Amino acid sequence: MIVYHGSDHIIETPLYNGSKRTNDYGYGFYTTENKELAMEWACSDNRDGFANIYELNTDGLHILNLNDSQYTILNWLAVLTKYRSYWQSGSVAEEAKNYLQKYFFVDSSEYDIVIGYRADDSYFSFAQDFVSGAISLRKLSEAMRLGKLGEQVVLKSKKSISQIRFIDAEAAAAEIYFEKKSIRDRDARRAYRLSRKEAENINELYMLDIMREEIRNGDPRLR
Repeated sequence: MIVYHGSDHIIETPLYNGSKRTNDYGYGFYTTENKELAMEWACSDNRDGFANIYELNTDGLHILNLNDSQYTILNWLAVLTKYRSYWQSGSVAEEAKNYLQKYFFVDSSEYDIVIGYRADDSYFSFAQDFVSGAISLRKLSEAMRLGKLGEQVVLKSKKSISQIRFIDAEAAAAEIYFEKKSIRDRDARRAYRLSRKEAENINELYMLDIMREEIRNGDPRLR
């Protein structure tokens, strides 16, 4: 597969565990199959960057796809609460994080590659609202679709790093791609605010409901 890594510099030789542990899926080399998203991520600090282009040979690699039908958004959220920092403090949010990690966390340590959503700032704030009990599971699921959420392909093992080959790098101009990223984020937040104003119905599931009713993986109410 062809994948792209957005950066402020050209990376011909990706490093194993060269990223921050507090990224969405912990340590790993973060790529995407969407070049336009890589361009946006390259210019996230409003500086010119590059979309590094690679060929990834997935033969023999063990892949965890969190967007597969066997998983729900709560599995993704459990992974996010494990690695991302800056979650709200307080008893409800802490209990919610512990519950998600206990019953929905998917251990990626045995996998070479993890595929899943990327939590840009806007989406991370939506996830925080759900964990703190401010919005329902339906509203969270809708919010994740509002701004064309990007999908990441994260290389987690030495084996996967050994099977990626640098092809080229394409320049990304901040005056174009920082603006595109800002517009996507702004549109997502605007749609989210409108969504929050819509009335909930009596059957909506909140994080407190999930904990009180001890809902687990496979429960049809999560679909």
